[in-house]
Formats: sequence, C-alpha cells, structure tokens
Amino acid sequence: MPDRIRTRFLVIGSGVAGLHTAWRASQHGDVLLLTKRSLFDSATAYAQGGIAAALGAGDSPKLHRQDTLAAGAALCDAAAVQVLVEEGPARVRELQTAGAEFDLDPKGELLLGREAAHSTNRIVHAHGDQTGAEVARTLIARVRKSKRITVLERTRVLELIVSRGACVGVRASVAGRAVEIIADACVLATGGCGQVYRYTTNPEVATGDGFAIAHRAGVTLADMEFVQFHPTALDTPENPLALISEAVRGEGAILVNERGVRFMQKVHADAELAPRDVVARAIFREQKNHRVYLDARKLGRGFAKRFPGIFALCRARGIDPRKDLIPVTPAAHYMMGGVVTDLSGRSSMPRLYAVGEVARTGVHGANRLASNSLLEGLVFAERVARDLAGVAPLKKAPAVKKWTVPKLVDRGAAQVAADRVREVMWQYAGISRVAKGLRTAMVELAEIEERLPEGATEELNLVQTAQRIVEGAMRRKESRGGHYRSDFPRAKSTWRGRHIEL
Repeated sequence: MPDRIRTRFLVIGSGVAGLHTAWRASQHGDVLLLTKRSLFDSATAYAQGGIAAALGAGDSPKLHRQDTLAAGAALCDAAAVQVLVEEGPARVRELQTAGAEFDLDPKGELLLGREAAHSTNRIVHAHGDQTGAEVARTLIARVRKSKRITVLERTRVLELIVSRGACVGVRASVAGRAVEIIADACVLATGGCGQVYRYTTNPEVATGDGFAIAHRAGVTLADMEFVQFHPTALDTPENPLALISEAVRGEGAILVNERGVRFMQKVHADAELAPRDVVARAIFREQKNHRVYLDARKLGRGFAKRFPGIFALCRARGIDPRKDLIPVTPAAHYMMGGVVTDLSGRSSMPRLYAVGEVARTGVHGANRLASNSLLEGLVFAERVARDLAGVAPLKKAPAVKKWTVPKLVDRGAAQVAADRVREVMWQYAGISRVAKGLRTAMVELAEIEERLPEGATEELNLVQTAQRIVEGAMRRKESRGGHYRSDFPRAKSTWRGRHIEL
C-alpha cells in the first residue's frame, strides 16, 4: 500500500507563485511544498527581465492597467488586471523588505527600467539581469526558515485525488515511492509548458504537468492557444535556450539580418520595442531568408555592467556582445492560458487552487505584457494564501487505494516521443499556424500518445498539454495576441472577449 501524508495545505511547485503561497499560507496552518527537482528548479530562477510595478514618479496603477489591457488584445479580465496593478507595488516592497537586493539609483531609490509596450520606466531589476534568481533566493530563504513548511524535492505528482467532486489531495512519486498526500486544499503552482516546443527558454521541468493533470480530472482550462514566444533567445544548439532579455532592446540594441539590415522599423512604429508577438513574427519571417542578430554594440563596455548574466552567457558561447552580433531566434516562453481561476485563485473544482503560469487569471489576455509574470505570481499567491485561511478542514479522508508508481519500461522510446512532440508543435502549432497544419498536429500527437511506453508519465503530460494548445488554436479562427493564424491573419470583432474553454 502507498504511504500517506496528511497536511493542512499542499502547494505543488517552487517558482515565485508556489514559494510565496507556501510562505504566506504557513501563517494559517502546516504546508507541504512539493517540487519536481530542487527548490531552485523553476522558470522564476531563469527570469532576467524584472518585475513590472507602478513605483516610479509619474507612474500609476492606472497607467500600468492601460498598458496591460492594450497588450492583452481585448481578452484581459479587467478586474484581474486592476488587482494586479493595485496590489503589485506593495508585493514588490515586501520582497525588498524581506531582503531582495534590487538595483538602486545613487539616491537609494529603485532603479526602474523600461521594456516593450510599457509607457514609462517601471521595471524593477536585481543585479542587472538576475531578477528571477534574486526573487527565488529571497523566497526560498523565507520558506526554509518556516517551521510550518515541509519541503519534498524529487517529487512528481501523478494525479489529483477527487472525492465527491472536490480535490482532497494527490497521488505522487516521492523519489520513486508511492505516496498519497491528503490536504484540506491543494494549490497548483506547476509553471508553464515551454518544453512542448523545440525552441524554448523554459527549464527542462516545464513539461505542462499542471495543465494535463488538471484536465484529466475535469478541471476547466481556457486560452491554451495563447503561447508567448520570446523574440530573442540565444540561437545555439541547446535546450533550453539562453534568454536575451527584452531589456537589452530597451537599452537600445537593434535587430538586424545577416546583411546588417535593420528590419523592425518597417514592421511597427515602436520598432524593436513593439509587442512581443509582433517582434517574434517579424524575426520568424526574416529567418526564412536570413539569420537574425541582435546588435548591442552601441552599449560598449556598459553591456557587461548592465547585463552581467547575459554577458557571461554570451562569452561562454564565444560571443562578445561589445563587438560581436548576437544570434537570436524566437522561442516558446510563456503560457497565457491555463487553469481558469477567480480573483482568489480558486479553480472550477472545490478545494483546488491554481497560481502563477499554470493559472488563467485573466491578467494576460492574449499577450502578456513584459515583466508582468513575476508580479502576477506574487499578487495572486498572496490572494490564494488569504483565501486558504478560510478553507474548512476535511471531515473525512478517502480510503487508501492500492496502487504503485508506474515504472518507465523504455526511456529511449519516451525521449523519442518527447522530441517528436517538440518538432510537431514547432512546425504546426508554433509562431504561425494554419488549419491544415493544426489538423496534422492533432493526428500526429494522438499517434505519439498511443506509442508512449508504460510509465512515461511526464511525456504523457507533454503530449496532452500539446493537444490542448492545438485544440484551442484550431477553434480560434482569427489572429490575436500570441495566437497567429496565417489563414485568418486578422483579429475579428466577433472573437473580441471570447474565451475557449477546454
């Protein structure tokens, strides 16, 4: 029989959303925090750009709201955006008070940068381009100090335990051991699904587990067709790709093709600082004839000081940004859709919450505004934790059922299947989509799922998350935000404000 653990609150995932939820929820009861690898393995730790918040002189939540709604292409939930921009500044200040070493100007005030589609400087950075790592460090320190939080690393959640229509826990593999975890409330903070694509900036753990696990349990998902492709990942043969932050373009770097021709000025009035989907598609089109580069040479010696992490990444790959062009490519970066939640993070299933990238709060709409993701994680984690305080204890735990952790019988076949998923998704459901290709993707994904070897649980999540993306993309017969259909290249008024639930 499996082991059984009982806890007040269960949090699954150790990015900004999971860490902050666990820390704040621990003030209301014992918390068990699960992570697939180590506490530090999350997309948060990779985030370079920063945290957007209305903290500067002349800025306001109203302006931040306007920019977020504009980027979201008429699909944002206005109430969720209002929550984000109103509560965001306090969450950033709290992090700073907790010890986060954000970059300051000579007067000791936060040094605020600017990124695409923001109307003013409002991006908080840490150590130049190491914001996510600093946020993770600060929150992990909080979690480790708490006596009411237990951390289980190397733990894979296999499925939700549902009793009388409510989520009462999960079945998990804890270092290969079958464990049932019963909780009064469960929080999915499992992050995104960039590994569904051949080119991605997401860490290897971002295999869409939360989306697939929730969907199999009948939890409502929405907007899965809206995948954001970051325009400028370092174009090298590795997985994941190193990110070249949008902030580099914010500091004046430009995009050129291999002939040295700048092409974004003809595409959009904001050129390199146009919305991410516009820049990503422009690079994608240019790549059909030329390799694309980021020219940051005008930053000179200041590059290494402003972007020490990116500078080190480039130098390790034989590129000196002070004198060399940086080869770049679009790459899957962020999922705007996910588990549908209300303003307290509650999903369609009682006792189940979702927060962070796995959640569809309505903040991002069809296209996430740069640097709003870390902020969303903080703001809505706080709201989830507050709501958890009012969750009634379970009256009765379900009976223990006999089950074992499925053993992977053919690791090679599982890897081949995962690689094929990534190829199919990049070719047919990536930056530019068309009905015929999407139909081909659906057929191929079904065949891949049928061929999966026994015990390939992570690969199953990868395939099923890919299927949800393709399904949403097939049903949305227009182009909007991160979703572009070459057979329906324009946004349609009839699709304005319409969401696709899965």
